[in-house]
Amino acid sequence: MITNRDEAGGLATDEEAQVIVVGAGPAGSAAAAHLARAGVDVLLLEKSDFPREKVCGDGLTPRGVRQLLRLGIDVGAPGWMRNRGMRWVCEGNQVELDWPRLGSGPDFGLTRSRHDFDDLLAAHARGSGARLRTRVRVTAPVTDPAGRITGVTAQGPDKEPLRYRAPLVVAADGASARTALALGLERDTARPVAAAARRYYRSEARTHDPYLELWADLRCPRTGGDLPGYGWLFPLGDGRVNVGLGALPRPGRRPVELRAVLDHWVSRMPAHWDVREETADSPLRSAPLPMGLNRRPQYRRGLLLVGDSAGMISPWSGEGIAQSMEAAELAAEVITLALARPEGPRREHALHHYPVELRRRWGRYYRLGNLAGEVLFSRYGYRPLLHPRVMAAPPLLRVLARLLTQPVDGPAHDTVDALLHTLLRLVPAPRR
Repeated sequence: MITNRDEAGGLATDEEAQVIVVGAGPAGSAAAAHLARAGVDVLLLEKSDFPREKVCGDGLTPRGVRQLLRLGIDVGAPGWMRNRGMRWVCEGNQVELDWPRLGSGPDFGLTRSRHDFDDLLAAHARGSGARLRTRVRVTAPVTDPAGRITGVTAQGPDKEPLRYRAPLVVAADGASARTALALGLERDTARPVAAAARRYYRSEARTHDPYLELWADLRCPRTGGDLPGYGWLFPLGDGRVNVGLGALPRPGRRPVELRAVLDHWVSRMPAHWDVREETADSPLRSAPLPMGLNRRPQYRRGLLLVGDSAGMISPWSGEGIAQSMEAAELAAEVITLALARPEGPRREHALHHYPVELRRRWGRYYRLGNLAGEVLFSRYGYRPLLHPRVMAAPPLLRVLARLLTQPVDGPAHDTVDALLHTLLRLVPAPRR
């Protein structure tokens, strides 16, 4: 009999569930928590132990904070660092933009290291009723003769072969997207894949800064050209700052040497910030950023894609946590409604609503962002957006800030929302 170790370290028989979620990052844990709270029997499989590292800026916009509140996370507990907005820096100019107060969501952002952020979300999913299994590496989906998913195979903590059964699987296994690839869901190579790198530094001068800081005038030392992206400096409130870069290189060009760019940038920082090699608190780590909904369809034959496995990172800003958790909540809602129907065409019809709703919410915004990435960000970075005339025009900056952080999906709450909704309606809707 196939066995696996349970959370107490004992042995359990081959497990079945209504839904299997692969990956316990923000997308997977959020999906599992929402499903469990809806009464769905859900099994959450994670290849690593917690806590664990993850390359990320560690910053959440109010859109992400809203998802944490919808999950029931206590964002007032120790470990969270609140911020008021963004500070943009370019060519010696800087401007501070507070998060908008719309009444439809939080007016603050958050930072927290992914080292314990993911741990907290996974524990929340388990507390909501999901069965969490760590050190279980999913190796492949299992399908029936018709090609529909019926579960997954995996390796346990001691490399033992395991099998888990469920009629539905949520793939939240990150940029590798192994589960999606095994079911034939290939990445659209025309969609962008950026690269990110980050490093922690000890900096008492910046660790309690109330703003997330973005620099748009970084250069690549080897070529002298603009970084096709931006740099960030996010305060963590625990004596550290997260300093990182995101770059969207042009197709056919050499990858950006992120370490050289970071070193050059750090050398420009004021001495009293104490951001230098001697205060580094981690190695430089990098990761790919699959962007622009670059894997489609997001549902096929019992498999739903959520988060980085579907390339859900925003092509405008590189933000991915908020989008992952939003998609996770939508996936959970669709699955819950589908499971209320008998197996067969009616259930399948309900499940196909997932990609349809994603297109409705994000399709035009992502399509325009992909175009902006191709013609602007990958060629000139973010410097043109923060021209001195733009920096001196607060109304224009507010429109730009809202566009980069994604306008609200529902009715317009103010003039900026109304303007952006009008703009997006002019973008042709994606076909699929």
